[in-house]
Amino acid sequence: MRMQNTWSRSALSIGALVAVIGLVGCGSTAAAPEAGSDKGTEAAAEAPKLGFVNINTDQFGTCLQKGIEETAKAEGVEVMVANSTLDPAKELSNVEDMITRGADAIILQTVNVDALAGGITKAQEANVPLYLTAVLPNNEEDMAKIFGATVVDLAHIGELAAGWIAEDSGGKDVNVAAIAGYPGGATDIMMGGLEKALPANAKFVGAQPGLYNRGKAQETAENILQANADLDYLFVQNEDMAFGALNALKDAGKTDVTIVTSGGTEEGLKAIEAGDFGATIADPAYNLGEFSVTGTLALLEDPSAEKMTQSPSTLITKDNLDEAPAYCG
Repeated sequence: MRMQNTWSRSALSIGALVAVIGLVGCGSTAAAPEAGSDKGTEAAAEAPKLGFVNINTDQFGTCLQKGIEETAKAEGVEVMVANSTLDPAKELSNVEDMITRGADAIILQTVNVDALAGGITKAQEANVPLYLTAVLPNNEEDMAKIFGATVVDLAHIGELAAGWIAEDSGGKDVNVAAIAGYPGGATDIMMGGLEKALPANAKFVGAQPGLYNRGKAQETAENILQANADLDYLFVQNEDMAFGALNALKDAGKTDVTIVTSGGTEEGLKAIEAGDFGATIADPAYNLGEFSVTGTLALLEDPSAEKMTQSPSTLITKDNLDEAPAYCG
């Protein structure tokens, strides 16, 4: 089967995003409830009510939601939760539902950047602040309409994976393929970072989607192996899919193909220790949820507060397993 490389949508660089989101505090009219409005009076009298629109029910989504809910509880704030299950149409419906249910602000983990535009428009029309997690809009016009964000430098995750491949391959010519998640959003940005940062000795033979599903990722890995008998490295966007890919490698007897992945879950770290994965980039979902709640509340209290928080990512190998942060709190 011929490899397909579909990860080509552009996104603003992190530096540009910082600059643009900094301008939100200067010129946006959608940031906070108007001081003279009923919503503003209610927010001043009682704790705000947050809406959270999650992306999926996988481990990432579960741990992200745990971070949201536990932090909100600690802050004495009510949080309403909905899940889009990777469906862009459902995401828009969930945003509309949060507005109807009276959310003072909505925290959104988008399905993909293209789907995000509709939610931004709905929230702005209703004068409900929209706070994003992980990714940001890919144009300045939509950036100016959001309240704030806690972002993961997704391109940097791809770069860290590419850097480890460069070091591990030692300058030897190698072939690299990737199993991505769901086209759009985080997938495109992370895959772009990987492909651009691969060293000259590494030939990128393409990416195929695993749709954040272990079984699908195993099938995808089988297809990749059939098309690339001389594969050396396989970058898999998250660890759940990486375990599916590992099953495919074992079934094919391809013990010489090294998996590089992202997540930092307990299971992923055990796979590093056992030698099943070469490296992972720890990116705790719980922290993303925690920072998103505290960032939203800070902006509701003071619209001049920091608009963007960056959740750190750490390359983990056998050499620094003890430095890995807890993935799920």
